[in-house]
Amino acid sequence: MNLPNRITLSRVFLSIILLILLIFPFYKFGFNFPTFVVANGKVILDLKYVICGIIFVIAASTDFLDGYLARKNNQVTDFGKVLDAIADKMLVNGVLIILAVESQISVIVPVVIVIRDIAVDSIKMIAGQKNGAVGASWTGKIKTICMLIGITLLFFGNLPFELVNLRFAEFLILIATVLSVVSGVQYYLNNKKYLFSKDLQ
Repeated sequence: MNLPNRITLSRVFLSIILLILLIFPFYKFGFNFPTFVVANGKVILDLKYVICGIIFVIAASTDFLDGYLARKNNQVTDFGKVLDAIADKMLVNGVLIILAVESQISVIVPVVIVIRDIAVDSIKMIAGQKNGAVGASWTGKIKTICMLIGITLLFFGNLPFELVNLRFAEFLILIATVLSVVSGVQYYLNNKKYLFSKDLQ
């Protein structure tokens, strides 16, 4: 296993740890994470979310690092592509679902993101059989950046924007959700010729 794939695998493990921290009922075992009041009482930070935020930032950083190293060292593999997609969905979609359950974000967000991912993955599978499928568009890349920053801000109490009552974290996640739909439509249009062609190559 090459280095980029090992980095991707580390993101899978970090995602598992993160999701366990978020959903495990620590209170049932008599343990509660401490909270901290900051910014003159304007923001209450939960230590659990701070820890999750740190893990999330580290995991998200590997998403850029593994791809960069794979392209730089010509180590792009089919296994790496599949593993990268799994790691990304575990990290982002898993967190979005939990945040929605905890009413941190609208439930519409994970629903739209998951449906979009299923549609795009289906297009990739069909188009890939016909030597098609194009890479991510600029809207898809901006969507990813907005989503990662938005989730990170939520973990850290939307600081420093919360100090001026600016719900910037939710705004970024909303923008990312809209861009996910736009990039999904672009992906469909760019691969439409492969989806409706009759013969496989």
